Amino acid sequence: MRFISFQEYQMDQIEHFFMRQWSSAEIVVSTGVYHIRDLDGFICLNDQKKIIGLVSYQFHQTKNTIEIISLDSLEEGKGIGSKLIDLVENRAKEMGCAGIELITTNDNLHAVRFYQKRGFRLVNVHLDAVSHARKYKPSIPVTGENGILIQDEWEFYKSLD
Repeated sequence: MRFISFQEYQMDQIEHFFMRQWSSAEIVVSTGVYHIRDLDGFICLNDQKKIIGLVSYQFHQTKNTIEIISLDSLEEGKGIGSKLIDLVENRAKEMGCAGIELITTNDNLHAVRFYQKRGFRLVNVHLDAVSHARKYKPSIPVTGENGILIQDEWEFYKSLD
């Protein structure tokens, strides 16, 4: 496996992978609408040079934070997601950021466990935020993991102090 930044790979391939995972080149959350081509990030390549993991992020100057917009690993349990998070954390430290923030949905209990194990804390719940996002992006599913209705955004934060 090899980990590289978006700048070191073909953006068309990154966008193709992203669209397979998210059914669109955009992610809509309460903090904004993000297009993959406008984001920074890192990817994990397998030995055949295929993308098997991706993290995208946005620097927010006004808050001096990095927001993780997406995290995907096609091969769970191999440390790919953890390494991608570590790369973002190192980048945030290099930039002198106060912390890292991210949003996941109320149904994504697997992600909640993953982020909490890595030092992220739940700091806010945005009730009905996904319902509002669906107005812009109707392809957002109504139900998610375990048949749980997707309604709210859960905001997590990790301080780098």
